[in-house]
Amino acid sequence: MNSSIKLSLCLIEDDDIVGEALAERFELEGYDCVWFRTGREALLSFTRHHFDVVVSDIRLPDMSGETLFIKLLDEATSLPPYLFITGHGEIDQAVRLLKLGAADYIKKPFDIESLLEKIGALVTSAKHTKELPQLGLSPVMRSLTATLEKISGTNSNILITGESGVGKEEVARTLHRLSNPENKRPFVAVNCGALTETLLEAELFGYQKGAFTGAIGLHKGVFEQADGGTLFLDEIGDMSQPMQVKLLRAIQERQITRIGGETHIAVDLRIVCATHQDLKQMVENGKFREDLYYRINVVHLRVPPLRERSEDVLWLARTFLEEESDKKGSLPRTLSKKAERVMLDYPWPGNVRELKHAIERACLLSPRGVIQPEYLFEELPAALQSTGETLNEYLKVYEREYILRMLTINNWHVTKTAAALGISRKNMWERMKRFDIQGNAKE
Repeated sequence: MNSSIKLSLCLIEDDDIVGEALAERFELEGYDCVWFRTGREALLSFTRHHFDVVVSDIRLPDMSGETLFIKLLDEATSLPPYLFITGHGEIDQAVRLLKLGAADYIKKPFDIESLLEKIGALVTSAKHTKELPQLGLSPVMRSLTATLEKISGTNSNILITGESGVGKEEVARTLHRLSNPENKRPFVAVNCGALTETLLEAELFGYQKGAFTGAIGLHKGVFEQADGGTLFLDEIGDMSQPMQVKLLRAIQERQITRIGGETHIAVDLRIVCATHQDLKQMVENGKFREDLYYRINVVHLRVPPLRERSEDVLWLARTFLEEESDKKGSLPRTLSKKAERVMLDYPWPGNVRELKHAIERACLLSPRGVIQPEYLFEELPAALQSTGETLNEYLKVYEREYILRMLTINNWHVTKTAAALGISRKNMWERMKRFDIQGNAKE
């Protein structure tokens, strides 16, 4: 393995001779190998250590490899590629583990070169998967991600709409990453509603030295700064009519002129605009230019509010928890079941931004690693202090969440997911219908 950065490999093997031989070979191949002899040791390590790949024997002294894998699935937001070492009589179990989400298995006795080849393929595949962005688990956000991949190869202007805090800029950045996998092109963002008309013009188009009082030097505007990449114009609906005319001209001609300058400067970039306002209604009311509306609205992407995609709430919460942990270099925190239930019931009027702030607040104030609901909100909404729900209602919520999680693990393949859950395909479809689970499901 040729890499200046060592990949971390988790080896779970109770046999001292086999374990030592494998660990030494993995180190020689360039992996940072961490070897555990019991399932419990490995389980505890996942709370404080990141692994790029896992190699585990199915037979362990304290628990089976399958039991360990299921525990990790229940406790971890995501798992690295997981390869099992299995004996001849354990093939059925290995196949069952593949259905649960394991990446591969190898039978004893095995050739070490074959094992290394499998590990290398898993690491390469995982690296590619990590490079693909993920905006959420809900069908609507998965569909939005698929649309971004489709349009990533074009330079068409994009309009992103949605309530404040839904993550419109994150969608724009995701499109930029898909269009620019090597991360060599610029992404420049400006909030049109945060600047006066004069300042906005200077920010967009730049100015020459001496163009106005205070212009002590040449300043390149965001159109020039974003040349070759993406320009994100947030809150485009707040732009004044005179500025709309100037923006329209720049978009049509693909060139700008700095304030106080005479030279026309050509620019080649994708323009992504965003707003929480209804631009079509603003056009009808005469507050937004119709010709500009159709210029920026080549492709329209709507980002739904969080209350319309409850499947993403806990996924986002766990993602933000991991980010807070990485930022502070601390052990990962988790949400209590009560906190999860409250988060699923809460309407999140501030959307993803409010959720992110709630997680940040909880990480600062919670004295324990398991976060309780009172630390998520400055004042816990009265309606959420006691749900008053029946046990059956409570279980339905978590049954739906678990089915969604297994569908995601199995790439929305219904037959595989049904097998992993231990139910029939017909039963699976019935449950999806009952819980209103929609998406690009496959037989």
